[in-house]
Amino acid sequence: MTGLISLYDTQVADGTLSRDDAQEAVLPHFERIRAALAEPVKRGFFRKASPPPKGLYLWGGVGRGKSMLMDMFVDSLADIPARRVHFHAFMQEIHAGMHKARKDGVEDALAPVAASVIKSARVLAFDEMQITDITDAMIVGRLFDLLHEGGTVVVTTSNRHPDDLYKDGLNRQLFLPFIAHIKEQLEVWELISPTDYRQNRLEGAPVYFTPIGPEARASIRSVWNDLAGGTADPLILQVNGRAVELPAFRNGVARASFYDLCGRMLGPADYLAIAEEVKVLVLEDIPRLSRNNFNEAKRFVTLIDALYEGKVRLICSAAAEPEMLYVEGEGTFEFERTASRLREMQDQDWGQ
Repeated sequence: MTGLISLYDTQVADGTLSRDDAQEAVLPHFERIRAALAEPVKRGFFRKASPPPKGLYLWGGVGRGKSMLMDMFVDSLADIPARRVHFHAFMQEIHAGMHKARKDGVEDALAPVAASVIKSARVLAFDEMQITDITDAMIVGRLFDLLHEGGTVVVTTSNRHPDDLYKDGLNRQLFLPFIAHIKEQLEVWELISPTDYRQNRLEGAPVYFTPIGPEARASIRSVWNDLAGGTADPLILQVNGRAVELPAFRNGVARASFYDLCGRMLGPADYLAIAEEVKVLVLEDIPRLSRNNFNEAKRFVTLIDALYEGKVRLICSAAAEPEMLYVEGEGTFEFERTASRLREMQDQDWGQ
């Protein structure tokens, strides 16, 4: 088992990473957890299991390296059972497990679900903790208590300080004890780096590929592999009781086709939820738009408006340049604003 600081130094030495003082300052906090978990578990008839080490809540701006450090931490754990998962995807699993438990007649539906998590992982590494749903807000506090009691260490990243979780949410006062729980059982650390590495990787690189074809698809695939940095899973957002699926999501970067987001009956609330959750969207195969696909065109306009207002970085492949995407039929005048936004969003400094 290799220490995290050594792993970081090795990757700096081989050119994989650039040394960053803010990132280095976090390493001892991850290493504290790794070293404690590496100690043999002492058990006996009269000896209670030692409490788990205090977890870590790492927060800060996008692109500063939080997810990269989390990946490195999980890799350093070797044979210690660990689970690395996006927070929303994990909560979807919890809801599904509770639904099954209720169908089986279990009175406390959360207990067996938490027990299953505890049995499978000594470390639960969440990416992008963000509470936006009242149901999640009511469940997550007790869930974390059960995980802590069972000896599972929670490590999580977020773009927000704990005090800003579920900010202005419905019945937020019921959520406040969970914020106190985070501060008690997780060390809260802000990653303050002046460098946005995600933005830097796109600096000077094209983000709009046309026409659609093998070359554009190869370019999109290369950008995606660079930004996602590993295997991606679907992300399902619950919006007004409906499921909105992004086929691939990792480290704040999502990938979807035009049909996935505009060929289905999605609306403004869905696109706003996507813009709140996603930092970079890779959108493929935008066709020419006209009266023949008017509804899809309207959804595309709404999607671009949500991404623009949310400062989401857009990387896409399209049948034509923005100004030539919608050249005939009702809505061409209104599309001029969308074309202008698509052009503006190509600037390397956009969204900063």
